[in-house]
Amino acid sequence: MPCVTDLAVVEVDEVKEQALANAAKALAHPARIRILRILARQQGCLNSDLVSELGLAQSTVSEHLRILKVAGFVIAEPNPPRICFSVDQAKLDQFRELLSYL
Repeated sequence: MPCVTDLAVVEVDEVKEQALANAAKALAHPARIRILRILARQQGCLNSDLVSELGLAQSTVSEHLRILKVAGFVIAEPNPPRICFSVDQAKLDQFRELLSYL
């Protein structure tokens, strides 16, 4: 099967490509996928709950949450003295839309 030689038929949208790459990078760890799945089933979750559910060290879970938060997949709501984490459904929907760009 020959390779496509006319690249004009391939839509180029660097903004979408970069957004998709950044989101995929943030999701590129099984623990982060599991965190999102857990949070999607809950209204919110505390870091300590995630630690016990995942069986990972507190610092590891915190780093995964930080990456997901920076990427916009997770919202952190202060509930002193703790922070409640939840999924940003709009961001997940945006990621699904970006995947359809492929």
